[in-house]
Amino acid sequence: MTRENYDFIIIGAGSAGCVLANRLSTNPKHQVLVLEAGHPDYKLDFRIHMPAALTYPLQSKMYNWWYESEPEPYMHNRRIYQPRGKVLGGSSCINGMIYIRGNAMDYQKWAANEGLENWDYAHCLPYFQRLENSLSGANDGYKGANGKLVLTEPECSESPLFDAFFEAVQQAGYPLTSNVNGYRQEGFGKFERTTLNGRRYSAARAFIHPIKDRKNLHTTCRAHVCRILFEGTKAVGVEYQKAGQRHKVYAAEIILSGGAINSPQLLQLSGIGNASELRAQGIEPIVDLPGVGENLQDHLELYVQYSCKQPVSLYPALKWYNQPAIGWQWLTKGTGAAATNHFEAGGFIRSNDEVAYPNLQYHFLPIAIRYDGSSPQQGHGYQCHVGPMNTDVRGSVKLKSADPFAHPAICFNYLSTKQERQNWVEAIRATRTIMQQNAFDPYRDKELAPGQDCQSDEQILDFVAREGESAYHPSCTCKMGYDEQAVVDSQLRVHGCQNLRIVDASVFPSITNGNIYAPTMMIAEKAADLILENAALEPSTQPFYQHHESKHAVAG
Repeated sequence: MTRENYDFIIIGAGSAGCVLANRLSTNPKHQVLVLEAGHPDYKLDFRIHMPAALTYPLQSKMYNWWYESEPEPYMHNRRIYQPRGKVLGGSSCINGMIYIRGNAMDYQKWAANEGLENWDYAHCLPYFQRLENSLSGANDGYKGANGKLVLTEPECSESPLFDAFFEAVQQAGYPLTSNVNGYRQEGFGKFERTTLNGRRYSAARAFIHPIKDRKNLHTTCRAHVCRILFEGTKAVGVEYQKAGQRHKVYAAEIILSGGAINSPQLLQLSGIGNASELRAQGIEPIVDLPGVGENLQDHLELYVQYSCKQPVSLYPALKWYNQPAIGWQWLTKGTGAAATNHFEAGGFIRSNDEVAYPNLQYHFLPIAIRYDGSSPQQGHGYQCHVGPMNTDVRGSVKLKSADPFAHPAICFNYLSTKQERQNWVEAIRATRTIMQQNAFDPYRDKELAPGQDCQSDEQILDFVAREGESAYHPSCTCKMGYDEQAVVDSQLRVHGCQNLRIVDASVFPSITNGNIYAPTMMIAEKAADLILENAALEPSTQPFYQHHESKHAVAG
């Protein structure tokens, strides 16, 4: 039997894997194999292309790994749902399409770790810019204009509730910012989104479909990788299952891009991880690397919701009798209520002056609705999503079985620290301050959640424990660095292994401010140069905002 050999095997065609597939196959001499466990991103399936239909893949296992946490000990033992994309394009096909780079100080914090000096903001910004094609223009010196990932800016004109929101935050003492991805993240403004002509512009649409005819790029869907193959500590190939048959393929370099849950799981299945825990599952350790699956970080969030006195929200779009016309408008013109992700406005604030940079994120929606598409208010309403950033909560992803098709044990440990509990009390109080401003007087009716009976710190924390949901930002489980919990080095090579790298959100040393899609893509852009041994892009000299009155402001 002929042994299949490649230059690169990429495990996972998600957000990072799509970028790598494009960049690594640019040279026709490189044979690149991409293995994706999920389905293709079918062109005719509106559920993954219509922005407003994002609730559908979140409720279906068609394109979704459908993970759940173990009973969370500080959340009334609730199992917290964690969808991840199982499709060509990964979670970029089921996410909220919000494009947030993170705060510049996130990358300064990364670089403060020994050996990660080239992961500071100056070195990361050029890779964000290379990635992006911002249709709102790049004249501010921060946006990218020539990249493959199209970004559009919403008009925020569907409802006067957006105007009320922007007025209310200023009345509460917070500034507006023209670009949360630019000089100043702190403040409120419009959120760029990954859509084009009213359709989702996923990583697959941006990076795979334009090059699908490259003869040296081989993409295989419905291929579930079961383990990485080693000769000693040298990664030489992978074993995967497709249509019930096992296959082995080999490469000079293996790149794991499965994400913050799949990547540590596959490492452990392959013998890379905490040796005693692996032996307990009947797996012979190859490299004792105790940080694999540790350091899990995520953003917990919930909704502060109000009913609306005037019929100005997007509630009519939920009515079944309006949806055919809405769908037809989207299909024929790419416009209307179906063409927006609805997460059009939001911002970042500091909940206290002890923090150096924003520790709360907001999304504003001119409708009262949950991620699953249900509406607790059978009528007009609006809401703010709010959640702490910069969390000090740490969880884990560990094997429950040596079966590669069994889900791992995921524990986030939400609300387990004093800091997170304090941030949540401050988050609810700050949100209420915004929502009670005069700008909302013409619209504000009853507070639906948490509700007026929820006032004390204890009541607020109980509300968070009962109603909090993941923002779907798992990260940091194969952290980059050189301490005892680090899994990859600054070149994203797995410690103790040869010819094996990880390129996805699992390598974050710490979670970034906001949605993690953009920083994941940036890491992949930067990784492509590392893997190909290209000269790195010149570091940026663009300044970034810091609130110098903070007790912990850091010079940038």
